[in-house]
Amino acid sequence: MGIQIAPSILNADFANLAAEAAAVSNADWLHVDVMDNHFVPNLTLGLPVVESLAKAVAQPIDCHLMIEDPDRWAPGYVEAGAASVTFHAEACRAPIRTAREIRAKGARAAMALKPASPIEPYEDILAELDMILIMTVEPGFGGQKFLDVCLPKIRRTRELISKHGLDIWIQIDGGVSTETIERCADAGADVFVAGSAVYKADDPNLMVDQLRTLAAGASKLDEGVR
Repeated sequence: MGIQIAPSILNADFANLAAEAAAVSNADWLHVDVMDNHFVPNLTLGLPVVESLAKAVAQPIDCHLMIEDPDRWAPGYVEAGAASVTFHAEACRAPIRTAREIRAKGARAAMALKPASPIEPYEDILAELDMILIMTVEPGFGGQKFLDVCLPKIRRTRELISKHGLDIWIQIDGGVSTETIERCADAGADVFVAGSAVYKADDPNLMVDQLRTLAAGASKLDEGVR
């Protein structure tokens, strides 16, 4: 599908989410961070807000569950209207079952890894997933500085995906900006969550286009790496 940009509403005005979504009409996805103040030290929004938002925006909803017990809650976010649901490997007890339940309800299933979590233990279950989310900051808060130490993991993840001949997206979340997106695309990522970079820009839509252009120019996926 090529390079995709998913602005994060974590950095948007929560009192005007529909308007904030309209401000990034060029985006491929709208990224929604769900935090429970247990798995991460922050509390954001949950099922009712996602359900309302899904009815009010044009972009498909990409839900990132930073919560305990995603096995229980993930399917409900598909029912609420999410087109993609991401659970954390560190919190999920039954990732295969959870991924299959998400897919069975009609959404894309994704698994997220914190910066220190390796991809290699999950090689055998990659085929159960549609996307791997590699966190490039510690999850919980927006506006953090990009962690360069995660770049080798992006490359290793792309190599494993290619090794098994799979069609799996690699999403990057954390510190994505005009200064960092090219390095991530060069390493093999193709879906980019950008919060501060987009919503603090004078023209959010123009920034979405700029990020997409930079990533596309640096990406090697069309050269047979994938």
